[in-house]
Amino acid sequence: LRTTFGAKPTTMAIETADVEMAVEETKAGDPAETPTETGEAADPEQQQMEVDEAVPDEIVEALESAQALIATPSTTESDEAAMAAFAAIVTGFPERSSDDAGSRAKEAAVYALARLYARRGRAAEMVGLLETASPFFAAIAKAKTAKIVRGVLDIAAERHDVGTTDADATTQQQKTASLDAQAELCRRVIAWCRAERRTFLRQRVESRLAVVDYDRARFDEALKTINPLLKELKQLDDKQVLVETHLTEAKIHAALRNVPKAKAALTAARTNGNAVYVGPSLQGQLDEMSGTLHCEESDYATAYSYFLEAFEAYDSLDDKPRAATCLKYMVLCQILDDDDKGNRGFFGDSSSSKGKSGAKGGTSSSTKKSRGGGKALAQIHAKHEVKYAGDDLDSMAAVAKAAKDRSLDAFEAATVKFAACLDKDLLVKHHLDQLYDHILERNLAKIIEPFARCEIAHIATLINLGPAKVEHKLAQMILDKKINATLAQGTGHLIVHDAAPNDPTYQASLDVIKNMEDVVESLFRRAEALDA
Repeated sequence: LRTTFGAKPTTMAIETADVEMAVEETKAGDPAETPTETGEAADPEQQQMEVDEAVPDEIVEALESAQALIATPSTTESDEAAMAAFAAIVTGFPERSSDDAGSRAKEAAVYALARLYARRGRAAEMVGLLETASPFFAAIAKAKTAKIVRGVLDIAAERHDVGTTDADATTQQQKTASLDAQAELCRRVIAWCRAERRTFLRQRVESRLAVVDYDRARFDEALKTINPLLKELKQLDDKQVLVETHLTEAKIHAALRNVPKAKAALTAARTNGNAVYVGPSLQGQLDEMSGTLHCEESDYATAYSYFLEAFEAYDSLDDKPRAATCLKYMVLCQILDDDDKGNRGFFGDSSSSKGKSGAKGGTSSSTKKSRGGGKALAQIHAKHEVKYAGDDLDSMAAVAKAAKDRSLDAFEAATVKFAACLDKDLLVKHHLDQLYDHILERNLAKIIEPFARCEIAHIATLINLGPAKVEHKLAQMILDKKINATLAQGTGHLIVHDAAPNDPTYQASLDVIKNMEDVVESLFRRAEALDA
């Protein structure tokens, strides 16, 4: 027992001595045995990072030098030097493409080079940038390559002056050159994606190309791009891209005046959007498109409510251009709604009011919401007058005043003065043409009201328009049964007839004949059944 119990103190003494020796070695600063005894082995990567921090990184220094050239006042010489420096970073340092610091530096160089090309209008260099960076893309992950490519496309989309550097150049020429460069860039990327078999990136770039073709007003080319793309996306069930692509399809069909197909595409976009998260910006675009289609159907009250929702979404995101556009559409809907009510009150109920009731048989909640559109619009103007003040709102204010005064001269003066704002928007341009026709019809009806027979030349003099235009409009009003008159072209007169009395006997007779026809057809069917 003594031997057994005595062995333990001996072992414990040995272990205590070992610990004391380890502590003494640690205090003495022995670097070789201390980490091993404590179980904390030296990290080679950490040691390498310490070495890298001690040694200057050539690619980082080159990037900082190139960025310093951009920081100087923008001149042609400084931009050229910066372009050369960034291009050297992208094409050089091949051994640094795979490590983190080198790939970050090259990515920053690609973005900076794209911004410089966009600033200086180097459309050809912008298109060839991705080909220049192909060796770098081959050395990094596909997801990072897709991110860089989308970033370059976004930079090209942000710059509307690609292709020209003259500050006094026409805005439309600048936009056209920018869109052409974006389209060519998208085509190059699509071809590269097909060669590298990068399907997902190709689909996103094709969706971007359809948007660019829509902005270029090349709707047939956009549809040729979208139709096969939608088939692929439906097979892959990529909901997010499907929502964006269907929205673009709806815009294209709306621009082509094909409202049924536009509504179908918008419904598909909303259906797919119910399965995924839709961001506020995309939701605002969907609401804006809904308002556009309701406006095309002359349902201005519902369109107003959709534009209001889109405006609030854009305003919360501080997206001033889109918010200003929606605010302009809201003013347009209010003008058109007032004009439609006045037009129906002047000529009686007409086909222009079909969109007001639809198949609902009553007033919808959105319609009720916008009945007080004038007050709501006044509140919005008071709240956002300074933030969104500009030619867009000034043009709509001038049009609203001309419509209220029923002045064709003021209307034409407003459209000429703000032609740059009004003509570029398809929705505004189309409905302003309708508004002009309504004002002209009401003015003509008011002029010919006291006459039984009047010269067309005299009417043209009173309304201050050409006789040919007045004669054409009068003929159109007669065919639309808005006035009961006859054009005597031989004498150049308009003969106005009294309104024919509305005798219900004729309609009742037609109803009796129709009912008798139904009865006879029913008897014939029964006789055939008995014979069989």
